[in-house]
Amino acid sequence: MAALNPPVCDFGLPAIDFALPDISGQYRTLADCRGENGLLVMFICNHCPYVKAIIERLIRDCKELATHGIGSVAIMSNDIEAYPEDAPERMQAWATELAFPFPYLFDSQQSVARAYGAVCTPDFFGYNARLELQYRGRLDASGKNAAPPESRRELFEAMRQIAREGKGPIEQTASIGCSIKWRTG
Repeated sequence: MAALNPPVCDFGLPAIDFALPDISGQYRTLADCRGENGLLVMFICNHCPYVKAIIERLIRDCKELATHGIGSVAIMSNDIEAYPEDAPERMQAWATELAFPFPYLFDSQQSVARAYGAVCTPDFFGYNARLELQYRGRLDASGKNAAPPESRRELFEAMRQIAREGKGPIEQTASIGCSIKWRTG
């Protein structure tokens, strides 16, 4: 399993609309997920060790970001035939077990991941109130293992700055993770 890094932030790129089912089958759109001060779009999955290493911190940060007017949404785009641990029923079980404070959506056609240019899990896209991209970095210094508890909360700090100023930090460190598992053919 090769670790991948997404490209650097393309500041100002508009968020792409979507309509995807959540773990209960209800369709959610970009407008449903955004907060008054912005939106964090996250591409994650159940099986990835990089996601597992950060999931508790991600939940904590998304809860806190909501108090700053930042909405959050997680999208799972992997090929579930090749990776059954990422199937919708497993998504539902994991989201329920961990009490995700954000919708967890299934991109069965992989079209949303392709439209966003997502390359790995986790892959973060932080948007301001005008839904202009301002952050494409990592959560923190975690890799396959969680970073020390005192590590800088890079994504959280960036999204708070975006909520306050509408602009993200110029210096951003790319996330690292497993590749999106694209269907062949």
